[in-house]
Amino acid sequence: MSSVAEVAVPLRSSHFQWPAIFAGAIAAAGISFTLHAFALGIGLSMVSTAPTWRDSSGAYWLLSGVYLLFVALSAFAVGGYVAGRMRAPLNLDPLEMEFRDGMHGLITWGLAITMTAILALGVAATGSPAAAPAGGSAGAAQSVAGENIIASELDELFRSDRPVDNIAYHRSEAARILMKSSSHDGIPASDQDYLVQMVGRVAGLSSAQAQDRVDREIAASRQELHRARAAAVLQAFFIAVALLLGAAVSWFTAAEGGRDRERGTYPGARVVHTPRL
Repeated sequence: MSSVAEVAVPLRSSHFQWPAIFAGAIAAAGISFTLHAFALGIGLSMVSTAPTWRDSSGAYWLLSGVYLLFVALSAFAVGGYVAGRMRAPLNLDPLEMEFRDGMHGLITWGLAITMTAILALGVAATGSPAAAPAGGSAGAAQSVAGENIIASELDELFRSDRPVDNIAYHRSEAARILMKSSSHDGIPASDQDYLVQMVGRVAGLSSAQAQDRVDREIAASRQELHRARAAAVLQAFFIAVALLLGAAVSWFTAAEGGRDRERGTYPGARVVHTPRL
């Protein structure tokens, strides 16, 4: 009676070990969230809901950008190292091992960014109703940008001791007009005349007083919008640089984690671990 030998054919496994990648991404996202929460608590941010935040100096904006770079480097360094160190060893050429460890760090970087973006979108969707309450067909919900950037100018524009009906609509309409002050052509004369009439009617001012107030707030709004645009450009620049540096750091630390895994050493002290027999 003959027996047939069964030959086990090894299955082709994925080159990526996703548990290690997810562990690194979670570690990076956790550190990033913690450091950003700290920065938000002490006001170290280029974007704030405070109406006077743009009065800060350029040095403060630079410090905020440098802190953003620090957060990205710290988070992605830890995430990349975790992904490389926790990956199971493979019997491959050392250069191929280092390349795969680096690729694990790079995928960890991308996954951490994706997780953070999804979390940010969820927070933004949750906070949108509070930031822009429904105001009917033409209310405060249509002037979110104006309320975030030129809220103080709108307050000063309609400041009055008399009660005002439907002030939310007047503020949203005035905000849409004042937002044109930073455009190339500025606010059209017809819109300026209409704004003067509205301010005079709502605040109970004479034509001359309304004209002076509108001119003053148009100039202030133009300056606020310019500073907001500059802050947005700086923020976008620092975010791009931080993410690109984060990719490089994730690759390097993942490869370093792989070398420590193969040598049985630990970061910093480089103590060699001798396994028990």
